[in-house]
Amino acid sequence: MPFRRSVATVCLSGTLEDKLVAAARAGFDGIEVFEPDLIASPWRPRELAARCADLGLGIELYQPFRDLDSTDPAGFARNLRRADRKFDVMAELGVPTVLVCSSVSDDAVADLDQLAEQLATVAGRAGERGLRIAYEALAWGRHVSTWDRSWAAVARADHPALGLCLDSFHVLSRGGDPAGFADVPAEKLFFLQLADAPHLQMDVLQWSRHHRLFPGQGAFDLPGFLRCVLDAGYAGPLSLEVFNDVFRQSDPARTAVDAIRSLLWLEEQLPGPAAVPAAPELTGHSFVELGVDGVSGPQVARALHGLGFAHTGQHRSKPVQLWEQGRARVLLNASVVRPAAAGIAAVTALGLESSDPAASAARAEALHAPVLPRDRGTAEAQLSAIEAPDGTQVFFTRTDPGGWPADFLPTDEAARADAGLIGIDHVGLTQPFDAFDEAGLFYRAVLGLAPQTVTEFAAPFGLVRSRAVAGPGRAVRLALSVSALRRGGWSPAVPDPQYVAFATDDIVTTAGRLQAAGAPLLPVPANYVDDLAARLEPAPELLAAIREHGLMYDEDEHGGYLHLTTLVLGDRVFFEVVQRLGGYDGYGNADAPVRMAAHRQARAVQGD
Repeated sequence: MPFRRSVATVCLSGTLEDKLVAAARAGFDGIEVFEPDLIASPWRPRELAARCADLGLGIELYQPFRDLDSTDPAGFARNLRRADRKFDVMAELGVPTVLVCSSVSDDAVADLDQLAEQLATVAGRAGERGLRIAYEALAWGRHVSTWDRSWAAVARADHPALGLCLDSFHVLSRGGDPAGFADVPAEKLFFLQLADAPHLQMDVLQWSRHHRLFPGQGAFDLPGFLRCVLDAGYAGPLSLEVFNDVFRQSDPARTAVDAIRSLLWLEEQLPGPAAVPAAPELTGHSFVELGVDGVSGPQVARALHGLGFAHTGQHRSKPVQLWEQGRARVLLNASVVRPAAAGIAAVTALGLESSDPAASAARAEALHAPVLPRDRGTAEAQLSAIEAPDGTQVFFTRTDPGGWPADFLPTDEAARADAGLIGIDHVGLTQPFDAFDEAGLFYRAVLGLAPQTVTEFAAPFGLVRSRAVAGPGRAVRLALSVSALRRGGWSPAVPDPQYVAFATDDIVTTAGRLQAAGAPLLPVPANYVDDLAARLEPAPELLAAIREHGLMYDEDEHGGYLHLTTLVLGDRVFFEVVQRLGGYDGYGNADAPVRMAAHRQARAVQGD
């Protein structure tokens, strides 16, 4: 069934006009009007209604009305008069439903019969004017903090103008069971609000105010929650009510696109036909492109040569080199002009093998991913590219004779297998502060990559948060990270580090070959190896190899992870070589602080 999609204006930053334009351009059908947005607006309610109509937006809900019930008769009388004034506003807006939150005030009503009586009284006034009351249990309500208690009050009140608003955050943060919605008559399910969130152990009010996320960005079972609501007979809009410290200051246009993408992803998890094409299987990394210049290009090229790569191809029409070893391919693109970033190398594009590149591109476009224009020369492959939240270009490719490799003319240098690198294991991308959750949803929804657990570690210059996304067979892996707090201006220098991790089946042999070839490898502190010996007790021969070759090692209950790292190249990028042992599925995050400190030390010796 087609759904109406709505977003609360509280989800978006800016003025009310900014919010409406962003919601309309993103494709929403309607909005919830957050009362403080109206109060701060120069528009009168009728003017707001007219502007929404011009933009094709319905007004689905007016919210919130707080602290209605009261044990003080005079206080309740004042609240009724306040409600009457809000009904006047609703009439001018043309909105049928107002959200009434469970009270948090000291004089809130604890007795369920008295609460039901007061709710019935205000519902009677609303009903006389053709309006409805959607009663919601705030997770921190004084006496009503669970959805089933809010339903008990609504059921006792038994008024046709009174029903429930079910909010996924308030239900799931209190451990509520959505299966119980089946016991609520469908005509009493007035409104639905959706929000995701990470699992946190903290005060529920602070959790709500600072950590709500769009569906698919957190840890709640939003598909299961929504199925229960729909199975109970709810037929209204799917509406987002999300607020956190990032959304309060982000570009509303970008946030609105993120929001609509989350609803499209959520709808796809329901039985029946989806509104977007299915995600084709991604079968590997076809290439990683680095943007380089006259300073960083030769430096990266020397490092690739030391890692056993060969410069096997030159693009037909662009200053782009193809470097290969096994199935690992790196493009060095010198066409990116960055006057303010001279000498910097950066990951600018990812080539991902798709079983159906055209279908991958169609899905991306349906999920509002920016489609990038491409300049295509004679005899060059037709490639589709989209832009990820951090600006990285993502190409959907096929590596076959008629695919993207045909764009490169062969050099006189043959591909090598000197170092034993067999492919790309994963790519590590530091995200802008405001884009970490957006990026997780982007890769999940647009590319069909599953998010892995969020981890945090204390790095030398601040807390770093990390989350990987990976395909079902782990043929494609991306490790996304962000500094949890913006860095102070004093912190030394690697702006938003990025890396490419190459896979090997025998890292000890590979490390020996790289050392002999003069690859720019990062020294590992002896203290690290001493601690590793005490902490994980690797086998003596493995420990000896770790000491000899400057390896790092992590393990979990499924297996182990051996890796080494190059120096930072072009001020931002480095390469890793990794070997996975057994079923290890992580990314060596436990070693990241050591690696970051070693990189800093090496750069200090080099003079940054």
